[in-house]
Amino acid sequence: MATLHIVDANGRAIVVEAGQGQTVMQIVRESGASGMEALCGGGCSCATCHVYVAPAFADLLHAIGEDEDALLDCSDHRATTSRLACQIVFDACMDGMSVTVAPAD
Repeated sequence: MATLHIVDANGRAIVVEAGQGQTVMQIVRESGASGMEALCGGGCSCATCHVYVAPAFADLLHAIGEDEDALLDCSDHRATTSRLACQIVFDACMDGMSVTVAPAD
């Protein structure tokens, strides 16, 4: 099984086994990491699952969608590697990827 490295809102590093087909949001929430509110449950309508993806893995992700881009534009903490975790479907090529939970807005 592949792994996902998570740095939660408290700076705690967690390494978890990640199943293909799950969203990164689901994986982070199941890991017990702090700071991932994910209020809309993955509907791409709230941006409370904002993460920073390690730059080495950013090119492996599909292009950012219009809705995701608009939601991230509302964040005071947007960075070049910002994504919504609910929009990243984990697969084997992402093995070892690192995400950091962004500060809440």
